[in-house]
Amino acid sequence: MENNLLIDILGWIGAISFLVAYALVSAKKWEGDSLPYQFVNLVGGACLIVNTIYYKAYPSSFLNLVWSCVAVYTILKHRRAV
Repeated sequence: MENNLLIDILGWIGAISFLVAYALVSAKKWEGDSLPYQFVNLVGGACLIVNTIYYKAYPSSFLNLVWSCVAVYTILKHRRAV
């Protein structure tokens, strides 16, 4: 039962992270290619990867893996430009 609770908490952190990041971009508080947006997406994606693999929701795992890879790519691209 303790594992399920931790996995569920990670899932909620991931979902809330995505929603907060999306809301801040939509409200024009963050840019879509900004580091804060990408880091929050990376954290959210990582949390949801753990959650979806645990619950064997592999299509969602794949989506979150790709989402996280896009975030990593953008962060690395941003770092190279600096």
